[in-house]
Amino acid sequence: MTLLKKQFHFFAFLSRMKFITRWGLMRNTNSESIQEHSLQVSMIAHALALIKNTYFGGSVNPERIAVIAMYHDSNETITGDLPTPIKYYNPSISNAYKDLENISKEKLLTMLPDLLADDYRRILFFNETSDEGKIVKAADRISAYIKCLEEEKAGNTEFKKAAVATLKKINEMDIPEVNYFMDNFIHGFMLTLDELN
Repeated sequence: MTLLKKQFHFFAFLSRMKFITRWGLMRNTNSESIQEHSLQVSMIAHALALIKNTYFGGSVNPERIAVIAMYHDSNETITGDLPTPIKYYNPSISNAYKDLENISKEKLLTMLPDLLADDYRRILFFNETSDEGKIVKAADRISAYIKCLEEEKAGNTEFKKAAVATLKKINEMDIPEVNYFMDNFIHGFMLTLDELN
């Protein structure tokens, strides 16, 4: 009988992202998993980084930003998705949730070989106040806004107020690459497939 080498569960755990749905307090016409959301955030963040570098004199790394965005909600495989109105209800809840996020990220890192854990630590614990962190946050908000637009387009008025609030947060960021994306790419999400063609 042969003994199995030690097994690591990081990627098996992350594969569970497809089972965790977002917008849990809202009636959805189409459910969205954190895995789907993370891919969209990653694509938008990559685009924002390219726009920043191309049009606004930036020097960020689009590929690193895309990877950070890909993993930005990975800890929710442990915590689940806490709805925004609860997460930001008051400072005590926000701080407690931030602590929980950090603990869950540390738990994920224990599921990796030691020699890989440091590389993933730099991804999971990125600097949220850096240019790359701000781009990921903006992409996260843009993805949420797109979800609101898609729900409204499907006739679901449940997302009307969320759309207004999310757009306000995006505009308040006042980031040139975000404004460029909103001016040049958002309108397409309001169109039907025939109209896009």
